[in-house]
Amino acid sequence: MPGANGRALEKAKAIPADALIFDLEDAVAPDAKVQARDRVVAAVAGGGYGRRELAIRVNGLDTAWHTDDVRAVAAAGPDAVVVPKVGSAVDVQRVEAALDAAGAPGWTQVWAMLETPGAVLDAREIARASPRLTVLVLGTNDLAKELHAAADEGRQSLLAGLQLCVLAARAEGKEVLDGVYNDTGDAAGFEAECRHGRRLGFDGKTLIHPSQVEPCNRAFAPSQDELDRAARIIDAFADARQQGRGVVTVDGRLVESLHVDAARRTLARAAAIAEMG
Repeated sequence: MPGANGRALEKAKAIPADALIFDLEDAVAPDAKVQARDRVVAAVAGGGYGRRELAIRVNGLDTAWHTDDVRAVAAAGPDAVVVPKVGSAVDVQRVEAALDAAGAPGWTQVWAMLETPGAVLDAREIARASPRLTVLVLGTNDLAKELHAAADEGRQSLLAGLQLCVLAARAEGKEVLDGVYNDTGDAAGFEAECRHGRRLGFDGKTLIHPSQVEPCNRAFAPSQDELDRAARIIDAFADARQQGRGVVTVDGRLVESLHVDAARRTLARAAAIAEMG
């Protein structure tokens, strides 16, 4: 949500998204940066956003606004600070140190945007750089530009980078969000890209328009068949344990504890989406 747009910040209170990112970077013109910062801090302090996580995207580390942005975030105490163009673990540690020095509450997380080839190649080091870092966010527009990659169906030109970031997040126990889809008028293309991101293992997708929320939730939500199967797996495994059996099958397939873990994640994802709806 553009931080300089008070109407947009107010409208965000009714958007059924899991998290809202109040933007001080790309969506704000240079001469409106200070006003946007003040407006966003006031919005966070004013509340009214329900269970939605509130994040503030600051300007990059190499900009004139970054230091003051981080101080403002520390004072406002949102759920997260989104840091664009993170290039290394050192960048994350610099932000962590600045938040600590400014008295940021312990609950304010760092979400690191990976937008360059170097960042993608160092994704695991970035993911493990700080206890505050909980989420990796793909900056697919900038990544495509840096790769000199042409737009293509199925994002084949970005596939290696997307997978590396998912691998890094899973290796370090972090969440990972897919990048934005620019054509807000292409509903079918957007939903196809959401399904692609889910198949790759992303936890969700960053969005640029309220119209994208419902199809994104639909794409990332488990189907009824998936929910029914998850419940059968959990019940069958519990029954087998009670009867002292170590092997159980569901729908003709062997079920192990790893399948139970996946089934529980499926039900938890559905519950989270339903709660935000």
